[in-house]
Amino acid sequence: MSATYSLEEVSKHQSKDDLWMVIHNKVYDVTSFIQEHPGGEEVLFDESGKDATEAFEDIGHSDEAREILEKFFVGELDEKSRVTNKEYSTLRAGELPEEKKGGSILRVLVPAIAVAGVLIYKFILAPQKH
Repeated sequence: MSATYSLEEVSKHQSKDDLWMVIHNKVYDVTSFIQEHPGGEEVLFDESGKDATEAFEDIGHSDEAREILEKFFVGELDEKSRVTNKEYSTLRAGELPEEKKGGSILRVLVPAIAVAGVLIYKFILAPQKH
């Protein structure tokens, strides 16, 4: 069984010599990865000591990045600190989110009105000014 930590305990690890974060209710000590992180160390410091799940998923990390992350696993977040009711959209690097099918009538109507306005001006209003 792995160790369990409270979010309060994790929050005590926010320095360049001791950097922890929580992703999907798992606690990671990413101290040794600070210099190697492709997104820069500032990103890690911004999310240190707290639940970084949303930031992690928003970026769209690759499967390789997720495998690397597991090397830094130190334990689980305790039951009291866990986030259980929030769903995250997992987006992998190189993937694009699905576009919604269909669309609003405004996508057609607004450009059509703009074209009609230009044509009315060019062929009806502009020739009268000569």
